[in-house]
Amino acid sequence: MLRNYLKIAWRNLLKNKGYSAINIGGLAIGMTCFLLIAMFIRNELSYDSYHEKGDRIYRVVHHSSPDNSEDRWIWGNAPVGPALKADFPEVIEKVQFSGRSDILLEYNKRSFQEGNCFYMEPSAFEVFTWPLISGNPETALEAPYSIVLTESTARKYFGNEDPMGKAINGIGGRANDGVYTVTGVMKDVPANSHFSFDVLMSMSSFYQTRPEIFDAWGYVDFYTYFLVDENFDQAAFQAKMPAFLERNRPEENAEYYYDLSFEPLSEAYLQSKAARQPGITGSLSNIYIFAIIGLFILIIASINFMNLATARSLERAKEVGIRKVIGANKKGLIYQFLGESMIMVLTASLLGLGLVLLCLPGMREITGKPFSTEELYNGFTLLSYVGMALVIGLLSGSYPAFVLSGFKPSSVLKGIFRTSQSGNRLRKGLVVFQFSLSIALIASTVIVYFQLGYMLDKNLGFDREQQLVIDFNWDGEVLDNMETIKSEFMTLPEVVSVAGSRTVPGSHFPAAGTNIETQEGQMEHFEPFLYEIDFDFIPHYEIEVVAGRSYSREFVTDSTQAMVVNEAAARSFGYADPANIIGKSFEQWGREGTIVGVVKDFNYLSLHQKVAPLTLRYSQYGKYLSLKVKSDNIQQAITKIESKWSELAPHRPFLYSFLDQSFNQQYEADFKFKNLFTIFSFLAILIACLGLLGLATYSAVQRTKEIGVRKVLGAEVSSIALLLSKDFMKLVLLAIFIATPFSWYAMNKWLNDYAYQIDIHWWVFAMSGAIALAIAIATVSFQAIKAARANPVKSLRTE
Repeated sequence: MLRNYLKIAWRNLLKNKGYSAINIGGLAIGMTCFLLIAMFIRNELSYDSYHEKGDRIYRVVHHSSPDNSEDRWIWGNAPVGPALKADFPEVIEKVQFSGRSDILLEYNKRSFQEGNCFYMEPSAFEVFTWPLISGNPETALEAPYSIVLTESTARKYFGNEDPMGKAINGIGGRANDGVYTVTGVMKDVPANSHFSFDVLMSMSSFYQTRPEIFDAWGYVDFYTYFLVDENFDQAAFQAKMPAFLERNRPEENAEYYYDLSFEPLSEAYLQSKAARQPGITGSLSNIYIFAIIGLFILIIASINFMNLATARSLERAKEVGIRKVIGANKKGLIYQFLGESMIMVLTASLLGLGLVLLCLPGMREITGKPFSTEELYNGFTLLSYVGMALVIGLLSGSYPAFVLSGFKPSSVLKGIFRTSQSGNRLRKGLVVFQFSLSIALIASTVIVYFQLGYMLDKNLGFDREQQLVIDFNWDGEVLDNMETIKSEFMTLPEVVSVAGSRTVPGSHFPAAGTNIETQEGQMEHFEPFLYEIDFDFIPHYEIEVVAGRSYSREFVTDSTQAMVVNEAAARSFGYADPANIIGKSFEQWGREGTIVGVVKDFNYLSLHQKVAPLTLRYSQYGKYLSLKVKSDNIQQAITKIESKWSELAPHRPFLYSFLDQSFNQQYEADFKFKNLFTIFSFLAILIACLGLLGLATYSAVQRTKEIGVRKVLGAEVSSIALLLSKDFMKLVLLAIFIATPFSWYAMNKWLNDYAYQIDIHWWVFAMSGAIALAIAIATVSFQAIKAARANPVKSLRTE
């Protein structure tokens, strides 16, 4: 009997090639999408899981405000780490590292500016699982001016030569220029790490230059992670912090609010809400969204399968009746139809695996994740995939199997079953559900596109167009000759203006402990962000001055006793009118003076965040040169600027970027999300349309004689096409009303991740519904017109 069931199943597949192709193809696409999304989610959830002691690694979160969650930073002071280890036996080891650093490394006349470097304590290799290929993990980062390279970085400088013990010149960066000794080569940091690096330099190198900051509780430049024992209780540990800070924090800092909390390493990538992270973070809400989309796609594909199977049940009603008459029992029929369903699902599964292999290169490019066939073929993934196929086969095939097996032979052989409406109602309900999901995805895609377009087009409050930024990495010779270099660049007709600064919008910047005079005449402390700029920065970037004035060379004291703040900083001190803060006193990092100007808030951060208080302070200490370029031939302008740079700073490589491009890199994760969301939404709609096409085709076949009679009686092609289409259009219209509130709620939640967001208007849902309706009309009308134009003689002869 099993052989007979398989033979009949195969014959049915061949007999109904169109239905089989739609069913198997739609299900294969659905399973492909689900598997790709599952691989993406699994990768996101795997971050930092490679650390052998990961479940016992925590990190310090620094709080600078009691009631503002935005004032929680991972970046903080240095002395907290040694104090925690000294005070608490449950802290087995701590590891601290600096903020990300840039350094120009040179070996054998080959030089590269490395921008992904950290000064790291030697305990790093005890806490984190970063295997060394060469070198002693206990001493590799112990001595001053020792350096550990990742495998790929070592190959870049030394090729096949053994780098151990070799001297490599370091120029710039935070430590003094000097000669570093390669004391270790480690494997490249896994891609699923919340922060990565190419170069590690010993923390003792950093200590050589600024030893005083390692004892300063008010200085921010370090990340602190620590390893705890097996019995660690985070809640109990947190409760000890007030007494810990009272014991260890100096009295001169006691008047300023400061508190600590702790995050487990497992929460660093997806769940951390703190600012100033050492690397990238993911989005838990995006994972939920993709999980829902993957489930939606699988449901839509399964609905197609079930819809077509129940629709075709009418064709096989007489077959079931005859089988029952000659002795077939209900259980045998159930097994037969479930078996046919399983054959189709397993065929779709195999096709889906092939499609996944074809799609992996595209997924790597879109997501930036190193998906591999090994991830696809591991035991867990394959077992999950097979299990999913079995569940889909059983669920999708169960309804038609039980319905068909329950037919009464006396009824179906008389054709009474054809008047039954139960299967018809189910199919309509499933179509409504299917298109509700599709319309919700269309509306969500439109909103995602408008939000990201808004982020790119919004006026940020400064001029970011055609700004060429040269990174000279605090080079001493460049800084000593800054005014001459700027003047020389201004001789080029393509250069409109030039400015120097420690940072530019979208790049790294520090915070600074600052005292500002309040309206009551008291000096109040806070920690605003800091831009160190030259005289030309504000006019160069066309940042609007709303009160007072900008820095000027005409005022001798501007370089030593003046400060400019933004509107957010003025408001934070109670000055609703920015003009009222002009002339107030300030103290910041050893400098005292008065506030001379207030600039309009500009978005120096991404639009995920509100504009935070900012101070702009004059300094000759910088890292970047910004050149406003006006030219019809940008490439020619770059060539001229590079040639001039080679004359002015021959010892420095010409490292440049355009500000608009580098600023938009903050939205890289958002655009990856948009691309994935759009692709999977399109595929979901495609699968829904395949199902609709199959049902429309079947409906036309079922009404072949009716169509023939109508044509003989004089019906027009358009009226017949409308007759066949209108029932489906009613279902799609109903789906629009169901999908609108659902997608509105979901996208409102998604937009909450952005401090600056679009408004969701009613026409977004009207447009989405119109798109879905147009797609449905096009899908159904194609088959309806084809049926309406058929020869009525052939239609009336159809049996």
